[in-house]
Amino acid sequence: MATTYDFPSDLLAGQEELHQVRAELLALLKRLPWSVEPLDGFSDDHGWRKVERPASPGWTADEQAEVEKLRERERELAVFVTCHRFWAEVAAAEKVDARMTLKHVRETETHVRETGTEGHSTP
Repeated sequence: MATTYDFPSDLLAGQEELHQVRAELLALLKRLPWSVEPLDGFSDDHGWRKVERPASPGWTADEQAEVEKLRERERELAVFVTCHRFWAEVAAAEKVDARMTLKHVRETETHVRETGTEGHSTP
């Protein structure tokens, strides 16, 4: 059986918010044009694969500010989670496992709620 960790509530909340901020940032970046600055489109088939990009109108000042705000919050949360006092209590040999457990605690809780069992489901 895998080791269970008693994560503090503020660490769990920080990790959850980090997941949310990263999802928001990813969705925003997928929505935005490929180039921050306005650029002409191009097609290049001289490399090992063909690359094509349509013309990009660039990002507005508001879009740039929103991306920067999310990136800054992502950095703050990443520092909070990785430097949390909890990690001083975890043995060095267990830190990677504990960190991975924290990253996936939301998935584990969902799995337990849905199936009533711990662990990962198999296809």
